[in-house]
Amino acid sequence: MARTTDGDGTPVPQRLLAAATRLFAERGYDRTSVQEIVEAAGVTKGALYHYFGSKDDLLHEVYARVLRVQQERLDAFANADEPIETRLRGAAADVVVTTIENLDDAMIFFRSMHHLSPEKHKQVRAERRRYHERFRALVEEGQEAGVFSKATPADLVVDYHFGSVHHLSTWYRPDGPMTPQEVADHLADLLLRALRP
Repeated sequence: MARTTDGDGTPVPQRLLAAATRLFAERGYDRTSVQEIVEAAGVTKGALYHYFGSKDDLLHEVYARVLRVQQERLDAFANADEPIETRLRGAAADVVVTTIENLDDAMIFFRSMHHLSPEKHKQVRAERRRYHERFRALVEEGQEAGVFSKATPADLVVDYHFGSVHHLSTWYRPDGPMTPQEVADHLADLLLRALRP
């Protein structure tokens, strides 16, 4: 039976994901072997296959774990008892911060999504669509209330913001001139300025 934790108490699935994330980011998904992942995690192949059915499952989980966090946080912003501008700005800034905090995951995903099996690819697209639809619903809520301009369709507004978010992994550097929150504030402000009536 595979051990569930190591000496410092880190669960084996987390160790495997951490090792896979680091290796996928450094070498690329297609140039990383299962053997390299298990060696880096300090476990056996049997342990990997106990928790993940394949390398493809690891790639899917790299993305899914960030999206789960982002979806929970978006739902919290959307359901808060706050004005629509406050909720949308909070959600717009949060997705930037959480993406920067998981920059390797974002880079791996956009570089390697095409390696997913057709079924997992479809699943990821559905998860992303759910997130984008919830975000778009906030824009539409503000537009219907007359708080935001209807001049630009909500879909285009959402694509504009997420285009910026998806591009973060190509230029943001932790040792650069701006903190994650500063980048988030700038991008959230740009979004709200684009929506002003």
